Amino acid sequence: MVSTTRAEPPRVTAVANLPFGKLVRAAPVAVGGGALSGLISSSFYALVPAWMQGESIARETIAISMLAAVLGGLAFQVPIGRLSDRFDRRIVLAVLGLGIVGAAAALVFLPHSLPVVLPAVALLGGFMSTVYPVCVAHAHDRMPADRVVAVSSQLIRVSGLGSVIGPLIGTNLMVRFNIDGVFYLMATAALLLAILAAGRSLTRASPQHLERPFQILMPQAAPLAHDPLGGSDEPPSPDSVRLASKEG
Repeated sequence: MVSTTRAEPPRVTAVANLPFGKLVRAAPVAVGGGALSGLISSSFYALVPAWMQGESIARETIAISMLAAVLGGLAFQVPIGRLSDRFDRRIVLAVLGLGIVGAAAALVFLPHSLPVVLPAVALLGGFMSTVYPVCVAHAHDRMPADRVVAVSSQLIRVSGLGSVIGPLIGTNLMVRFNIDGVFYLMATAALLLAILAAGRSLTRASPQHLERPFQILMPQAAPLAHDPLGGSDEPPSPDSVRLASKEG
């Protein structure tokens, strides 16, 4: 329905260019964390359900397990966000990485019964889903405010690259270690993230958190194109005339 309207598209604003190397130098933890986050999440969501289906596990069990991961991610958003606003975000990333290691280890070594697996999956989903947002916030702390769009686009690209690599590596590990190979990969990547984040926090000062007020933007209607079939017979108001003269 949107494509059938005569409303003009919004004007494209200029976006400041951001070389990838500059972002890496300014926020290496955010870049590395974004790539590892994509690798970890894609390995879990792409390979674990496929393996469960291949093992003839009931569809209801697969759905409940994935739901537990999603709900865990939903529950962790607010508390982790508040912690990252109060403490060094790199320390928070290190803790999240260790949390992923612990949850992945639990899924490998604990009994594979539903009452045990579901809490571990929920914790794993909570830790996984909050790594990338904290990385984005840390990168914005390191970069000027006019680079918000450029920083976000670069991190999305990095995360997407990790999302491609994760299932490829995980599939090869599954050949030797079965489904445990996926959790070994996730734990290794998370441990690498924890080491990187903790190491940088010890060698580099914490950046100042950028606090911006939350503002709700009122929707603005786009100007409609001229209707060749006819329009209103009423004359334009003085306010609309003045607005048109300013824009012209």
